[in-house]
Amino acid sequence: MPAPTRRFQPAQRLRHKSEFDRVYRDSRRSTDACFAILTRNSGGTIPRLGLSIAARTIGNAVRRNRIKRLIRESFRQHQHELPAVDIVVNARSGARDADNAVIVRSLEKHWRTVVKQCAAS
Repeated sequence: MPAPTRRFQPAQRLRHKSEFDRVYRDSRRSTDACFAILTRNSGGTIPRLGLSIAARTIGNAVRRNRIKRLIRESFRQHQHELPAVDIVVNARSGARDADNAVIVRSLEKHWRTVVKQCAAS
């Protein structure tokens, strides 16, 4: 029997500048060579994701879109483990040339860190 689908719903996205600004202003951080992950309690019932993938850091649209697809897929697979927080993922220069496996491992480490940080508070 196939596993239940866990779609990435529109309600799970940060869309407005004010939502991103709120996370940037008051957040916990988790960083490595590939990503800087910022989290803030949302007061909602589900985790929400915002992406900040700068062309200056990552490069052309093909590279940026690959990174975004990997982040969204990793978030979709781990959303059931995450608390109700707003998450902004900033790509760092290490993600530019990293292969998919390195990116996925980095994101999994960050998701675990988010769970620990929220459990501690």
